[in-house]
Amino acid sequence: MGWAWAVKQESEARRWLVASGEQPIFTTRAHVFQIDPNTKKNWVPASKQAVTVSYFYDVTRNSYRIISVDGAKVIINSTITPNMTFTKTSQKFGQWADSRANTVFGLGFSSEQQLTKFAEKFLEVKEAARLARDKSQEKIETSSNHSQASSINGTDDEKASHAGPADTHLKSENDKLKIALTQSAANVKKWEVELQTLRESNARLTAALQESAASAEQWKRQFSVCRDENDRLRHKIDELEEQCSEINREKEKNTQLKRRIEELESELREKETELKDLRKQSEIIPQLMSECEYVSEKLEAAERDNQNLEDKVRSLKTDIEESKYRQRHLKVELKNFLEVLDGKIDDLHDFRRGLSKLGTDN
Repeated sequence: MGWAWAVKQESEARRWLVASGEQPIFTTRAHVFQIDPNTKKNWVPASKQAVTVSYFYDVTRNSYRIISVDGAKVIINSTITPNMTFTKTSQKFGQWADSRANTVFGLGFSSEQQLTKFAEKFLEVKEAARLARDKSQEKIETSSNHSQASSINGTDDEKASHAGPADTHLKSENDKLKIALTQSAANVKKWEVELQTLRESNARLTAALQESAASAEQWKRQFSVCRDENDRLRHKIDELEEQCSEINREKEKNTQLKRRIEELESELREKETELKDLRKQSEIIPQLMSECEYVSEKLEAAERDNQNLEDKVRSLKTDIEESKYRQRHLKVELKNFLEVLDGKIDDLHDFRRGLSKLGTDN
């Protein structure tokens, strides 16, 4: 029974929104909930996100409704009655019970101020619904009194009908004229009401068209903002990709520097080996010096023996000259060797300083 009523209410709300074209008297946005029909305790979300919730006034029925539509689905179609009460259950949540729909609606707002405005509007609309009900009851009572008076007048006419055939004919014609006049007045009022209804419907349709155009412009603006945001994000992605490329290039450069350092370390080890060999060769120099001293001693001995061995003077002089020549030649070679060694040591020091500077720059 409740399901059938809900389907009927949804269909009725859709027809009413399309046909009446009534503009909302108050509009806000909130998350819509309904009480679980099984447990009557838990809330069941009726919308996936915040939707528009509006108060509408139906001129033809002289009634107020709360209506909310999520896409093509009507999720709230609640006619407000004087007996309804809107209750704030928290700072941002409120609810009311609809006995006709046999359910309880709940609204979750984004701020306490929106909840307060909605509750104040509910009280205002509830009072207006009470006044409309009272006026309707007064009209019903007035119509009932008028019907009773017409019934009494009809009885008097029946009593007077016995006056005569001529009077009866005149009264019959008079009644016919009264009926025709009443029908004509009723038709005129009906046409005036229909004309006014058409004018109001036209005004509502015009307002709805203007609202639709405004909504289209708003969607266009939102689309432009989203497109700009999309372009900005794409530009940001391009910048991040460029940064990633630079990082990859830096990694590759670091790898090349590591390989270069390893090559330089290998060359340094080779130079150290050469230096060790040169140091080993330099150890021979003292031996050569000792040999020179020995030769000098022999020369002195030869000079002492020269006094006793005059016959060997010339040959010894020749030996001495040759020894001196060898000594001079050996000293020249030793000097050249020391100069080469000094150059090698200087080159090695320069190489170490360059390697240290390269390590510091890396």
